[in-house]
Amino acid sequence: MTATKRVLCDVYKTRRKDEMYLYVEKKEGMARVPDELKEMFGKPELALTLLLTPEKNLGRADAEKVLADIEEKGFYLQMPPAKEPYMLDLFCRKDDE
Repeated sequence: MTATKRVLCDVYKTRRKDEMYLYVEKKEGMARVPDELKEMFGKPELALTLLLTPEKNLGRADAEKVLADIEEKGFYLQMPPAKEPYMLDLFCRKDDE
């Protein structure tokens, strides 16, 4: 029987970009996150801490991919979802004709 990979994970959000999150292993913190990413991400704000397993249901990320990236790179960066073109019309103001 194989042991299930389990990682206690901190998830950080940024004020610079809505819905962008950075997952790191709690015991390592931001130590393995590249300086360029830290600079782009800005001051991290702890959003939550969770026990991550391959079976964990995450809203916009695949738990196995998150675990693999944390193991390989030391972090997983969850980017915001792409905006649908019709949604841009809701937020863009058209000039008066």
